[in-house]
Amino acid sequence: MKELPLAEVYKLIEPGPVVLLTTAARGRANVMAMSWHMMVEFTPPLIACIVSSADFSFRALRTTKECVIAIPAVALAEKVVAVGNCSGEEVDKFSAVGLTPVPAALVQAPLVAECFANLECRVVETRLVNRFNLFVLEVVKAWRDPAQKAPRTIHHRGYGTFSVDGEELKIASRMP
Repeated sequence: MKELPLAEVYKLIEPGPVVLLTTAARGRANVMAMSWHMMVEFTPPLIACIVSSADFSFRALRTTKECVIAIPAVALAEKVVAVGNCSGEEVDKFSAVGLTPVPAALVQAPLVAECFANLECRVVETRLVNRFNLFVLEVVKAWRDPAQKAPRTIHHRGYGTFSVDGEELKIASRMP
């Protein structure tokens, strides 16, 4: 074994696919790229996520307590990176990047038409927001684009490096 710098640990544990988090506040929709999230409950589906207090989306999420998590396939990788490289405070990211906002059913934040799945969410826990910027979201409605068959997601590995979903491995589970 060789010592690993602590600043590189996150590259080993990076949780899941890069997603897009949309918000809407004061009549204005925004979208941000996010990779720091994880499932915390099956039923109802709860997702914990970190949104930096420096992000424009943080204020909207904290105020409205609702958002959409849109899951892009690898074909959207360039647009996802472009979303992550600008601020919604300065630009309409949907227009600038070429993404299509679609009205959601239960929240004001828009779905992203180009994504293969969209999860309408409400904030259900904020006790760790002040300390860690951690929101717990309940998925209240979920959408899937049936035209996108077997989409592959991208995973952030740090400093502009991504990996793409690959081969599936199926091992029978004894869990109900």
